[in-house]
Amino acid sequence: MRSTLQRAGLVLVGILAGILISLNFSASANKEQPQPLPIEELRAFADVFSAVKSGYVEPVDDKKLITLAISGMLSGLDPHSAYLDADAFKDLQVGTRGAFGGLGIEVGMEEGFVKVISPIEDTPAFRAGIKAGDLIIKLDETSVKGMSLNDAVKRMRGKPGTRITLTIARKGETKPLVIKIQREVIKVQSVKSKALETGYGYVRVTQFQENTAASLAKHLEKLYQQGELKGLVLDLRNDPGGLLHGAVGVAAVFLPENSVVVTTDGRTEDAKRKYVAAPDDYLRGGAEDFVKSLPAGVKSVPMVTLVNGGSASASEIVAGALQDHKRAIVMGTRTFGKASVQTILPLANNTAIKLTTARYYTPGGRSIQAKGIVPDIMVEDGADGSSALRLREADLERHLSNDRDGKGTAAPKPEAAKPDAPRAPESGNGAAHPFEIAGKNDYQLAQAVNLLKGLQILQRK
Repeated sequence: MRSTLQRAGLVLVGILAGILISLNFSASANKEQPQPLPIEELRAFADVFSAVKSGYVEPVDDKKLITLAISGMLSGLDPHSAYLDADAFKDLQVGTRGAFGGLGIEVGMEEGFVKVISPIEDTPAFRAGIKAGDLIIKLDETSVKGMSLNDAVKRMRGKPGTRITLTIARKGETKPLVIKIQREVIKVQSVKSKALETGYGYVRVTQFQENTAASLAKHLEKLYQQGELKGLVLDLRNDPGGLLHGAVGVAAVFLPENSVVVTTDGRTEDAKRKYVAAPDDYLRGGAEDFVKSLPAGVKSVPMVTLVNGGSASASEIVAGALQDHKRAIVMGTRTFGKASVQTILPLANNTAIKLTTARYYTPGGRSIQAKGIVPDIMVEDGADGSSALRLREADLERHLSNDRDGKGTAAPKPEAAKPDAPRAPESGNGAAHPFEIAGKNDYQLAQAVNLLKGLQILQRK
């Protein structure tokens, strides 16, 4: 037994040393003095490791136990830190380029189950009616209770054309919903645009990928080819976020050069950053600066930015920057409230960890962590006030606290203080109109256009 404990202890110490080396953690990278290894805790780990190896009902190999230990360590920190095995790491890399296999949903963990943060537009999950806040309780015939998030994501992904059955608990439904979905190669078009009517344009960002900001610039150029714009709607509703530099690039399209977009703060020097609307902060490699080719009017055209409870992370960075610089009027409902930065740290064997390394703050110094961006003008996205039922960061277990309550630029009053916020009109039979983003029954978009027209009239006067 003693030799087993010693061997387990040596394995753990070796793993810790390997991780520290691979992540380049050094005394100079952290102002805090390095602490000695916690011997008592390592001994407890060795005891548990030995007990599982010798007494678990079925044999378990060392690699699986160590992987589970690492996964548990990270998932126990916050809802967004995770261990990525080789498959998950590959999927993440492919996903940031806008193509991956699966169902098309952004998910997190809640009370041991998988909870939908947001379905991605134009994907199988979106078309099947999966909604933000849905609790996935079974994948085919397997309960997800106790399953890691990575394992659940693996099961949901698969070869295009294969099917999976999701059993879902949804608030307001008396019994679970059983939804069959066919997997597809998910190719997310991160930017969409159209002319709403003469002089008014619409651009929608569905996800922040590697080339999202450059794609946005191209869409704006096409809109301006049809004539000078009197008003523009930037739609960030149901955008779950993505790459930080993509958010900085999108904000840079509309803000003056060198305007502060977002600041980050963490324990290491690399995590203490100020990102501004400059090429060094939004371009990667030798890419051409897309901002230089934009029509001059893009920087000053009256704007409304639409957000809702599905607007998270990178989309909140953009909305917060435009709001603090008073570049756009933010309209809709309170956003998700994720103001933390995750860094991908590669390990050996093509694996990695996704680690929360910093909090971020708007240009005015606000933290919207677990609070969200509160719109300048509150407009509900449904006649039933369904936005209030959305899952948000504050609803997730182990979410980071807000470390700047009451600090920074004063935020608008909370959503609850506006009980008479406009809502979509109801149909004659009492049922809400079928909703499609940017469709003919999109009440929030209609209100955004009405506001832009009102601003145009005021400018003329």
